[in-house]
Order: sequence, then structure tokens, then C-alpha cells
Amino acid sequence: MNSGGATRRAYLGIGSNLGDRLAHLQLAVDDLATADGVDVVAVSPVYETVPVGGPAQPDYLNAVVAVDTDRTPRALLELAHAIEAHGKRLRTVRWGPRTLDVDLLLVGDERVDEPDLVVPHPRMTERAFVVVPLADLDPSWRARIPAEAASVRATGLRLAPPE
Repeated sequence: MNSGGATRRAYLGIGSNLGDRLAHLQLAVDDLATADGVDVVAVSPVYETVPVGGPAQPDYLNAVVAVDTDRTPRALLELAHAIEAHGKRLRTVRWGPRTLDVDLLLVGDERVDEPDLVVPHPRMTERAFVVVPLADLDPSWRARIPAEAASVRATGLRLAPPE
């Protein structure tokens, strides 16, 4: 790690509902693993979920990635956007289908409230597709799993950890 800041645990939510969904999620894990200042320490199991909001669209595959990082939240957001671009994400419809979505959920105990970046993620505790895989990595989140957790279906799929 070489960004000069203190190292802390961050969590990123990843999702895909277009094309080879599992391959898109794996691309996100691989890109995180090769990024400077980021050490992937754990990846949750993969879950399948119905879309929340937006137009009619296919179901998502979702997971959460835990990283140790010295990057700032802003630098992690920029990395997330670069990974989405690598996954050929197009931003055409709000809450629309996407090849790859990478959301910054938490960065240690940091709080950020800017127009284009809020940490912790402002809607994460309302979304079972975030909290269920997050609780797989950090059991302290189990008590916060929303009631609609039944809509999050275990797939038995796993993403390959970084080498």
C-alpha cells in the first residue's frame, strides 16, 4: 500500500445483471486485487436478488468485498468508477440494468457527506442484497439484516479470491 494514509478495512458491494454476471463480479474482485493501496482480504458468497427500483430487468448477482486500504474514500470511489468502466458499465437509466455496479459501502469508521459521495452508503441498511453478504464478512451486521432478507437467494457460487 502506498497512498500514505492509515490502513483500514473498507467494504465494497458489487453487482451485475447483464451478460455473464459472475464474470463481471470476478472482474471487479480481480481489479480490486491489482489496485495500488488495496489488499482484498475476503469475498462474500454470491447471492441472487430481484432488482430494487428502476425499469423491469433481470435479477442481479451480488457480493461484498472486504479490503484493507490506505486510500481515501474519494480515491476508492474513483477506483470503483474505473472498475465499472472496465466492466463496460453504461449509465443510461437510473437504477437500470448494468454489467457491473461497484458501490463503496464503508471505509473504517470514516464519515463522508459530499454531493457525489456519502460514506457509509446512505441506503445500505435498507438493502438486504448488501447487508446479507456484508454480514457474511462481518458478523456484527447480522443484527441489521432487513426483513426482506428472504428475497436474497444463496447461489452456492463463489468468486475466486486473489492470488
